[in-house]
Amino acid sequence: MANHVEARPLRPAAPVRLLKFVWGAAATVLSVMYTVVMALMAALLAALGMHRGVSALSRAWGWLIIRTCGVTVEIEGLEHLRGLKSYVLVTNHQSFFDIFAILAFMPGDIRFVAKKELLRIPLIGYTLRNNGHIVIDRQRGGKSIRRALEAARGSYPICVFAEGHRFNDNSVHPFNEGAAWIAIATKLPCVPMAIMGSGAFFPRKAMVVIPGGRMKMKIRPPIPAEGAERAALTRTLEETVRAAFDPAWHG
Repeated sequence: MANHVEARPLRPAAPVRLLKFVWGAAATVLSVMYTVVMALMAALLAALGMHRGVSALSRAWGWLIIRTCGVTVEIEGLEHLRGLKSYVLVTNHQSFFDIFAILAFMPGDIRFVAKKELLRIPLIGYTLRNNGHIVIDRQRGGKSIRRALEAARGSYPICVFAEGHRFNDNSVHPFNEGAAWIAIATKLPCVPMAIMGSGAFFPRKAMVVIPGGRMKMKIRPPIPAEGAERAALTRTLEETVRAAFDPAWHG
């Protein structure tokens, strides 16, 4: 008679789980401390017009949080950025670690497209407003475009999380037309990128990070925007990111 054995996934022993929770809690507290201290420094540099200093500080902030939380970031397709100084980086969004990883490891002084609600956050809102980031306000769309044009002239990459929200259900959601709108207005190429894994160790509404995670950023070839139609370009960008996104990838 054949033996039927039910395979069950192995779970870490209780002491290992406890140590990992303590690490995650400590890393979360330290990350908050980094944010408070460096946000104060960034706001001061922004007030003095020292934009490169703010960018360097932002890169250090992202790197510190990534390292403190023991997160490994894998990047594929950096060769697609060769020769590009300013472009629109169009990606999905799974967790705050997407921002940290882009700041820490993507080349160039990234400028983000952000919601106007972020301006209410002390220090961070001030830095966003005064360091060339593009704050979307539908009632003041002209100002958003001017900010995007200034970023293009300054040779800054512009990052757009095209879904509009963070989603940690391991799938790509429909894209808004904002990325295509900015790319067409600035005549910048779009660079699609799929982000995988970050939602598993810091999902939306999480209070404590699960440390030691892995995430992947997969960059695809640039797509020209000049002369494109907004809805058609949005569909192309979404389809490209979907094709690059691998739901079976695990960090």
